[in-house]
Amino acid sequence: MSNKIIFATTNEGKMKEIRMILADLGMEILSLKDLNINVDIEEDGKTFEENAIIKAKAICELTGEMVLADDSGLEVDYMDKAPGVYSARYLGEDTPYSVKNQTIIDNLKDAKGEERSARFVCAIAAAFPDGRVLTTEATIEGYIGYEEKGTNGFGYDPLLYVPEYDMTTGQMDSAMKNKISHRGKALELMKEKLGYENINC
Repeated sequence: MSNKIIFATTNEGKMKEIRMILADLGMEILSLKDLNINVDIEEDGKTFEENAIIKAKAICELTGEMVLADDSGLEVDYMDKAPGVYSARYLGEDTPYSVKNQTIIDNLKDAKGEERSARFVCAIAAAFPDGRVLTTEATIEGYIGYEEKGTNGFGYDPLLYVPEYDMTTGQMDSAMKNKISHRGKALELMKEKLGYENINC
């Protein structure tokens, strides 16, 4: 019986959210950084789901353990759903998100109302040593703001305005964001698929 879950990421901001969302499982959630695993996985999938599966299977094969992985990003309709699966690599992986966010704002300078529609997408994959793979996917819909707002979260969070809550995801506190976010919803769906018995096997 394992009391840990390996999550295939080194992103500390993402891990903070994941640990909060999965806290009710009462299990240790370990990142690749925690395990001193430093591998370069080529995420060459065409969809978020494909990339999540690639990461989960690669680390599962490496560790012999059940592994969860996610792939997530921002789809901006006015930009033909870019940056999409390239969200982390948009304008270069080392480019600050303040620059990435401002570039998107600039790209939408002539967009009004519904033309500014966008969403965060998150796909979660669970890979098992026996070759089984489970996936879930969820979104949070909104609009690209005219300026960055909020200092919570990370990445594109200050950019996506969610009208139902009259704020960006960067203005939401952690508890609120984790409840309604793309990652929060996708992880909750995965918890349902796995069930407590399976997740402990």
